[in-house]
Amino acid sequence: MRIAQIAPLWERVPPPAYGGIELVVGLLTDELVARGHEVTLFASGDSITDAKLSAIHPQALRLDPDIKEYGIYEMLNLVSVYERAEEFDIIHSHMGCAALPYAKLCKVPTVHTLHGIFTRDNAKMYSYAKDQPYISISNSQREPQLDLNCVSTVYNSIRVSDHKFFPQPDEPQYLAFLGRMSPEKGPHHAIEIAKRVGIPLKMAGKIDPVDEQFYNEQIAPHVDGEFIQFLGEANHNQKNNLMGQAYATLFPITWREPFGLVMIESMAAGTPVIGIEMGSVGEVIADGVSGFVCQNVDQCVDAVAKVANISRQGCRDYVARKFGVQAMTNGYEAAYQAILDEKWSTNGHSKAIRSLSLV
Repeated sequence: MRIAQIAPLWERVPPPAYGGIELVVGLLTDELVARGHEVTLFASGDSITDAKLSAIHPQALRLDPDIKEYGIYEMLNLVSVYERAEEFDIIHSHMGCAALPYAKLCKVPTVHTLHGIFTRDNAKMYSYAKDQPYISISNSQREPQLDLNCVSTVYNSIRVSDHKFFPQPDEPQYLAFLGRMSPEKGPHHAIEIAKRVGIPLKMAGKIDPVDEQFYNEQIAPHVDGEFIQFLGEANHNQKNNLMGQAYATLFPITWREPFGLVMIESMAAGTPVIGIEMGSVGEVIADGVSGFVCQNVDQCVDAVAKVANISRQGCRDYVARKFGVQAMTNGYEAAYQAILDEKWSTNGHSKAIRSLSLV
């Protein structure tokens, strides 16, 4: 099958540190190539991939201080894809709303993975293109009132072998938090939980400009470098060690998290996750098996005492079964085929002809 993968340009594929979408795109793209598909990745020029790389800019846009209008490069990237649309059997966009106007005008089908959340503004575009084929990354992400044509739910994945397993937590014990320093991710709740249970907290993540006030007012005053530590943005190995050596990872979010790679990264390292049940948390954490799904901060506090009953090997095994690269790629291959079957059926072509065309 000839497949175009469209990645955002803000970060390279795969990302050196933070960048969940780019990580997933990289894993999916390379696995599709390994399975014999002809894949072209449209991404920043510094991306590392087994596919053919097509880039309209030599590096991740966040690294170029001269760029002032990100949207221009996004449009140029999409134009480069759809000018070549006839080269592909299917186009896979990870760009949210951005590709929808192009896809509506193109005969080659585009499938859109819903990596983000719905807002009052982007809902207008999704409603305009509601018949386009979409893939949700969790069942809880879907918005029934938008009536989108969601053909499947495919969970994000990690390559479990890239994550070191820690059979025992570090001594002395500490709790871990990894994520943006933003109200949505709940670092302020993580601090409260740590203080109430009397276990130190180590936090890592980036501070976006929009969240600087929140960090300065609600997080920084608690960071003393000892009981509450903030380590800044972490790369892959640093994240793996931070969560793998922890007694538990806290995920006390305050928003409808579409997926949450941090949860499966922690469990792959062997560390149970304590999360608040919003968005995908109840789908990602196996309650009592790989962590605990809680309704509020009080329940998170109570769950810390039960972490010792969780098997760390069981956490890793659970991720390998449900959130490995093979499972994700199987899901996307099935979605691609279903979309192409529907296209050829609608156009009145036989499946035999369609099958020959994709060899």
